[in-house]
Amino acid sequence: MFELAAAVETLNLLGDESRIRLCVLLKQREMSVSELVRVTGIAQSRVSSHLSRLREGGFVRDRRAGASSFYALAWPSLPKAVQAVIEDAVASTDTTLVGDRKRLARLDEEGAGALPASFAGQMERHYSPGRTWQSLATGLGALLDLGDVLDVGSGDGAAASFLARGCASLTCVDTSARMIEAAKERLAALPNVRAQVADVHDLPFRAASFDAVLLFHTLTYVERPPRAVSECARVLRPGGRLVVLSLDAHEHTKITAPYGERHAGFSPRSLRSLLSRSGLEPLTSEVASREAKKPHFSVVLAVARKTKTS
Repeated sequence: MFELAAAVETLNLLGDESRIRLCVLLKQREMSVSELVRVTGIAQSRVSSHLSRLREGGFVRDRRAGASSFYALAWPSLPKAVQAVIEDAVASTDTTLVGDRKRLARLDEEGAGALPASFAGQMERHYSPGRTWQSLATGLGALLDLGDVLDVGSGDGAAASFLARGCASLTCVDTSARMIEAAKERLAALPNVRAQVADVHDLPFRAASFDAVLLFHTLTYVERPPRAVSECARVLRPGGRLVVLSLDAHEHTKITAPYGERHAGFSPRSLRSLLSRSGLEPLTSEVASREAKKPHFSVVLAVARKTKTS
């Protein structure tokens, strides 16, 4: 039987855009207040107020789960006319309602353990819990089988800590006694690692002692780069590799000089030439990364092999 007061109340409830949006979302599934806020962008206080009105009018039902409340549309008990309005809204191409559906889909993807679709092609720009460069380096390091490795200019052993488990032995050298003490402390639990003060211009190791030598962001700080590379080549075993990371050639010495940089970077071409002059066979020398922040420093990766005749 038609009741005028009930009809007016129903029309009043449906006469608010935000309440229709909430009903459309709750038609899809049960949701918490925080989820509704995230999908709609409506302030939490307003969402709670609208839900209270809808619950009083019999449009939604709620349940408690711990400290949270979850809401769902009381679909079977809704008048047919109200169901028709909500079903039309669910299928609508209205920009606001379509935007709500897309945001709900992204929320469901995250809840299912999937990264948002918007991350595709740009994952390196976004954070997700546990997905850090440190964890990536640790995982990749576990795949390595590097033999005996020399880390020249190791600093406090930060990079070495990610590589150590993939090395038969890892030797860290640096000219700073303070850095070496810090490296010893950091790497103390790794029995295959040793750290000592040494100068790359005169490495205290016999020829052909290592399977790989690392020069990670070291070459721009040494006094004589050609001598440094030659010493690294000397201690490499035949077939061994020298891996260099260095700032690309740049003009921003006012920024880098306070860090002790002696040389304003090395271009891929100049690094390749430097490696060749030391009797090594360059395998690659190219820009590997570019910083997002100004002045957009680029980093060159160069890899060279010591041939059996070197």
